[in-house]
Amino acid sequence: MIRSLSQSCLALVVLTTFCSFFALAQDTSASNEKAAATTPKPADGAAAEGWKPLLPKDGIEGWEVTNFGGEGEVENKKGSLMLSRGEPLTGVTRLGKDFPLENYELRWSAQRVEGSDFFAGITFPVGKEHCSFICGGWGGGLVGISSINGNDASENETSSYRNFKNGEWYRFKIRVDAKNITVWLNDEQILEIERENRKFSVRAEVMRSRPLGYCVFQSKVLIKDWEYRTFQP
Repeated sequence: MIRSLSQSCLALVVLTTFCSFFALAQDTSASNEKAAATTPKPADGAAAEGWKPLLPKDGIEGWEVTNFGGEGEVENKKGSLMLSRGEPLTGVTRLGKDFPLENYELRWSAQRVEGSDFFAGITFPVGKEHCSFICGGWGGGLVGISSINGNDASENETSSYRNFKNGEWYRFKIRVDAKNITVWLNDEQILEIERENRKFSVRAEVMRSRPLGYCVFQSKVLIKDWEYRTFQP
């Protein structure tokens, strides 16, 4: 009799424990389903982040070789642009007027294969004005924005000098918003300039690069992963 009672009590304890565990599992599952329904899904690659390629996979459709006079060969294979040495400049200019003027970002990677002068000379819109970001100028190391209040990259507050090696890839990003122009090199912010009370322009040599263009000075350069995206102000 005592043994039967003990067995009954043990069975009751096991049953109660099982029921409690099952109820807890149901509550946890319901909570997980609710969280999954309200949590945004992560972005899937560059396209989901809004980045758009600026170059076709092959050729230069939508672009033209900039008529600087003395420009070298330009070739695009599988989205990688090769700019051969010019005397002094080689570059490309985007056709059309559909590129944004405000609230956008540009990013790309560049490598100076041969030469000792700037391997990034990108001209871009700043509202109704334009300016150029120069990297590797004046003998290979100058970095800055050209021009600000009539002063080029070697003469204004954005000017700095860095060591760049031929044959090495460097990553760049430029952001233009209502207040600032900001530039990153290899994920490091290297300059930021306020737009207020400043006039932006380009040197006469790169007037043909407007509204969006890329040029290099007496150097052979490779460019890849050139993209842009817009954002809400």
